[in-house]
Amino acid sequence: MASKIFLNLAVKDLKKSIDFFTTLGFSFNPQFTDEHATCMIIGENIFAMLVTEQRFKDFTKKEICNAHKNTEVLIAIDAESREKVDEMVKTAVDAGGSIYMEPQDHGWMYGHSFADLDGHQWEIMYMDENAIPQ
Repeated sequence: MASKIFLNLAVKDLKKSIDFFTTLGFSFNPQFTDEHATCMIIGENIFAMLVTEQRFKDFTKKEICNAHKNTEVLIAIDAESREKVDEMVKTAVDAGGSIYMEPQDHGWMYGHSFADLDGHQWEIMYMDENAIPQ
């Protein structure tokens, strides 16, 4: 069984992406950062490799998806509370991202989403596991 996950996302401008995600509170592992890529720390064992499109092409035989026009992946991460969900989406929009979907409230689960500078969809959710219907 895997013990870590690494998402690899193509980005047009690495510096702008680092600045954007830094504004959202993420940090980066300098050991895996150079002019072509960075390792963004999402959680204890969860990482996103933000890779320039030019370098990303070295890892795939397929065309790189234009995430502004096509969906390549939905990235879902949890937040500590409903308020933190809304706070992260607002911060993302203020930093140049955009709202992707309006908030969805299912009572026990609340989510909202944004698109980052490259169009990747980030679903931010809070789940109260004690309130899940039986």
